[in-house]
Amino acid sequence: MTSPILHLTPTLQSYDWGSRSALHSLLGLEQDGGPLAEMWMGAHPKGPSSASADGGPSASLADLIHSDPVAMLGQRVLDEYGPRLPYLLKVLAADRALSLQVHPQPHRARAGFNRENRAGIPRGSAERSFHDDQHKPEMVVAISRFEGLSGFRRPARVLELLDGLRGDLVARMRAALAARPSAAGLQEAFTLALHARTLPDVAADLAVTVADVASRLGAGTTSPRADATVVALAEQHPGDPGAIVSMMLNRVTLEPGESMFVPAGHVHAYLSGCAVEVMSSSDNVLRAGLTTKRVDVEALLACVVYSPGPAARPRVRPLGTGRGAGRRGALAEGGGLLEYRAAIPEFALVMGELSADDGAVTVRAEGPRIVLVLDGQIETLCPAVGSDRSGESLRAVVRAGESVFVPHAAGILALRGSGLTVVAYVP
Repeated sequence: MTSPILHLTPTLQSYDWGSRSALHSLLGLEQDGGPLAEMWMGAHPKGPSSASADGGPSASLADLIHSDPVAMLGQRVLDEYGPRLPYLLKVLAADRALSLQVHPQPHRARAGFNRENRAGIPRGSAERSFHDDQHKPEMVVAISRFEGLSGFRRPARVLELLDGLRGDLVARMRAALAARPSAAGLQEAFTLALHARTLPDVAADLAVTVADVASRLGAGTTSPRADATVVALAEQHPGDPGAIVSMMLNRVTLEPGESMFVPAGHVHAYLSGCAVEVMSSSDNVLRAGLTTKRVDVEALLACVVYSPGPAARPRVRPLGTGRGAGRRGALAEGGGLLEYRAAIPEFALVMGELSADDGAVTVRAEGPRIVLVLDGQIETLCPAVGSDRSGESLRAVVRAGESVFVPHAAGILALRGSGLTVVAYVP
């Protein structure tokens, strides 16, 4: 029987903020001094993975899904999302800050995409803000220490951080928040900052504010992470108000295995580190600053959610231990895997360190699955050991930096071997 498990060749993105070494090491590539920022595994039109079975000819994963959507996706996923893979799996490696950004809600993504189509802006053009008609909620799980910004701080805390700083922009932001220490004040202060990027004297004004932050940092500030973030972002993007906006946002540090969820409409920026990232299959990014790419302030402001509070976290639960372990219907049986799940129907992750002592670990998620190995070597087996399916198991060996697509028709999946392993699936 020919194996339906497909080995994937990912699409690599060389954005200027990418790491000069992390993805090179994972993939066994020569370090040439250039950045590699993202490794995409999926079927998004901008960069679909190529797929092949048993070393045979390769084809676009998107084309293979279209050719037999029931076998590749399963009827449930096909009915819900059509003949498309509803998630995109990435490994992200950042040496510098990504843009300050927001992802649109579903209705705004559709409206913006259709509006730019009517205007005749070509697909793939740098002048587009909406590259497809999908929303883009996303979840990251840290591989190394991972730094970021996500969601608005409470207004009182923002006022504390802005207190005593000179500069016209920061004074107007303070006044807005002092007058309305609420979501409305956050909206006014954030809007002031984004519109200031077009003012002729903004660079000089911001330089005064950043100098005050640097002095405060050197004198022993009570908010070292917030102040150091402003100084670092100002060095990377001189004259960009995004450096000051960072004080309005929650500062987040994720240790390996820790996670964060970014819903549509939440202002965020990833600052440094490596993470596995899974999202709805979209490339819609509305940028507010800290970038050389297109900034569409009005489209972004229409999407922003201003509710203050801590950065959102997905639900994380252990699989294969405790209640449900070994029970028919449990998502995983055996092993020390964790499930990362947000309130989004398109994606979830199972991730963890597998050991040869675990034997074959069953992951009962069906539908379209992508298995990625970050370290070690794992063998995928379908039908899974102990499943009700009969016949010869379908096998594929997946080494560090490699990934495979497991179609719905392959049946229940088992993993055997040692290494840090990720399984993306549709819950």
